[in-house]
Amino acid sequence: MEMLNNMALFVEIVKVMSFRKASEATGVPSSTLSRRISLLEKSIGLRLLHRTTRKIELTESGQIYYERCRRIVEEAKLAHEQLGEILEQPAGLLRASLPVDFAMSFIAPLMAQFTLRYPGITFEFDMTPRLVDLVTEPFDMAIRMGEQKDSNLIARLLAQLPVYAYASPEYLNNSGAPVNPKELGQHECLNFPKGGLWILHNTSTAEKTEINVSGKFVMNNVGMIKRLATLGHGIALLPHEIAKDAENEGKLKRILSEWEGMPVPVYALTETRLLPAKTQRFIEFLREAFMHK
Repeated sequence: MEMLNNMALFVEIVKVMSFRKASEATGVPSSTLSRRISLLEKSIGLRLLHRTTRKIELTESGQIYYERCRRIVEEAKLAHEQLGEILEQPAGLLRASLPVDFAMSFIAPLMAQFTLRYPGITFEFDMTPRLVDLVTEPFDMAIRMGEQKDSNLIARLLAQLPVYAYASPEYLNNSGAPVNPKELGQHECLNFPKGGLWILHNTSTAEKTEINVSGKFVMNNVGMIKRLATLGHGIALLPHEIAKDAENEGKLKRILSEWEGMPVPVYALTETRLLPAKTQRFIEFLREAFMHK
């Protein structure tokens, strides 16, 4: 049992690479932490950490041992939590990275329902454009739109968002509405980088067509594309979940009503398959919400 406790302390130290910070996080004095790590090194016969007065570093053996220990500690915590679920609701702080426009349009309206169901869970949402590192940063999960590159992360499909073509009433009054997809080539279209080829399919006939489109604006943010579309700068191909608020307010109008773009997948990404209850419940809740859309 002492070895398991020392392993857990070793993991906490490596997470912050500091005895002082680990002491603050665990409540164990730095001198005790140092002694416990020395005992751990002695018991396995290998040095795990290089210590200097300014910093600590993992040895090669320490890096291998840390990866193993981290999994063991995570599984032990999950075992305790899953047993605890029998007695109480899942609780704790859930840290998640979210796409800002998707979070505002879809997730925000759902939070009252979720927090009523699971009052013990609190949230810290990061909605910066950067892609957080789920391995090295303290996030429980991330939600990402679009196909994901192969990685060591676990991707759980939440939904496939339907995609439609939209334009503002002002743009349609000034430039007219295309009556078939081929006419999009003569219109101002708002694009992502490398997004000059739009693929549309007809929901009635299953016909598929590809159109080369262009315009003055190319950007890598769906919120900016939507904003420029509402201001009359061109036609946008947007997930309905992102565009629906502007459509309801009369700022955007769906065009080419029998045609749809390629659906956009939405994934919940995690670093491991072993999820704490708070993360499991949130992912399950989002899947359920999408199913009823």
